[in-house]
Amino acid sequence: QVQLEESGGGLVQPGGSLRLSCAASGSIFSVENMGWYRQVPGKQREMVAIIGSDGTTNYADSVKGRFTISRDNAKNAVDLQMASLKPEDTAVYYCKAIIVIASMEGLSPRRTWSDYWGQGTQVTVSS
Repeated sequence: QVQLEESGGGLVQPGGSLRLSCAASGSIFSVENMGWYRQVPGKQREMVAIIGSDGTTNYADSVKGRFTISRDNAKNAVDLQMASLKPEDTAVYYCKAIIVIASMEGLSPRRTWSDYWGQGTQVTVSS
């Protein structure tokens, strides 16, 4: 059983900062891409930032220069440091990871890649 547990989030004034953290646990062989997504009611979930296992990053245009994603491969963890927050950053933020599970099929090793999501954490930017 694999789980993603998020922490951080909350209420912050415009221009403020917040840090989100997410850690994967369970029977994990390896973790590929990790990332953060966000969703507001009535809209599709959108990518905020992604980081590969090699540290390669990709950001949504709306957060470039304000948000920084980082990961700790030893802990299977990913953080999102958010600065210069705007009211339009208000959303539920979700952690996502592509996780590889190892198993055996008879005498043959098997690797399974799956997407896992955290439960979501609310970020509200308001004065």
